[in-house]
Amino acid sequence: MATRSTLEFLRTETGSGLLLAFVAAFAILWANSPWAAEYAAFVGRAIPVRIGPFAETLTLAAWVKTALMPIFFLVMGLKIKQEIVRGELSNPRRLALPVLAALGGVLAPAAIFLAVNAGEDGVALAWPAAVPTDAAIALALVAIAAPRLPQPLRVFLLTVAIIQDLISVAMIAVVFAETLRPAMLGGALATFLVLAAMARWRAAPYAFWTAGFLLLWGFVVKSGLDPSVAGVLAAAVVPLQPKRPGGPGVLDQLLAALHPYVAFLVLPLFILTAAGFSVRDLPADTPTAPVALGLGLALVLGKQLGVFGAAALAIGLKWARRPMGAKWLDLYGVAVLCGVGFTLSLYIGELAFDPGDALSQAKVRIGVVAGSLASALLGMAALAVSDRRRPPDD
Repeated sequence: MATRSTLEFLRTETGSGLLLAFVAAFAILWANSPWAAEYAAFVGRAIPVRIGPFAETLTLAAWVKTALMPIFFLVMGLKIKQEIVRGELSNPRRLALPVLAALGGVLAPAAIFLAVNAGEDGVALAWPAAVPTDAAIALALVAIAAPRLPQPLRVFLLTVAIIQDLISVAMIAVVFAETLRPAMLGGALATFLVLAAMARWRAAPYAFWTAGFLLLWGFVVKSGLDPSVAGVLAAAVVPLQPKRPGGPGVLDQLLAALHPYVAFLVLPLFILTAAGFSVRDLPADTPTAPVALGLGLALVLGKQLGVFGAAALAIGLKWARRPMGAKWLDLYGVAVLCGVGFTLSLYIGELAFDPGDALSQAKVRIGVVAGSLASALLGMAALAVSDRRRPPDD
């Protein structure tokens, strides 16, 4: 049975998914319209920021990625922690199916991408972009195509996405770390340890947590690690206990406060600045380049083969049970929707190439958008067919 916090998280994700899809379409249309120069100027505008000894000048797109997306990773980390401690990931009997499905959804897409990129023109480093699932968009598509889909399947989809996102964050930290600066790493570690000790102080003012998170973020940015690491580290030290006896836990309060802003502001801003690409000056073979083709096939074929194949194997071998009320076609449709990578796929794909390499960035975006769109259409079709066959009282 899904917890109340999980159901609330599902509702917010579902509500934001349609907005993200609309913003992505708007960004692509704007980047290919007569006002394409204005779009390029908008996302490429340089913005200097100086706070004490901290000084950086980045483009708007880079600031969204560097300063706002860590808040998304903080929320994602909080949700993962919540699920591990008292949610779906805390129950070993319920954990087997989504864990095995998520692992299949990592290995199969990676194998397909690497196979396509095995030649001279291939770029193997971009394979982690095929790992994530955009839960918000996938859940919104479920709500449209199969409004009567059993709740356990929605929780299964969210859990698979969370596990894959956790793997994605680990790969960001390991695969895409720049040249590390020991002094800044030491500062980040010291700040993290202070915050971990402060977690025992239940009545700690939120201003202290805010200052600590900002300091941790600053050290991580300057250390050479990806800024997303700061969000996940911050989530790890947020206490579960309430500030006052009988009140809501600090983690629950922070998640409830931040999640709507992330869902309806941070992620749309990131999609607006990251999804737009112009096809006007691209070579004709760009969509079939190994990176674009590999990502597209990994998302639309790899995800359904990996997620559905691993889930079916686990159920067939009696390692796990099929979600309550779910038909095989339901499970297949949800597995296909796991190929909607989008937000994190775009984020990771950008890390694989130099920001100034416009052609490679365009290949990533074409592959992610095409693979996600194909997965969305196929998954919605399967779920719609299954939903029409469902008895009225289901």
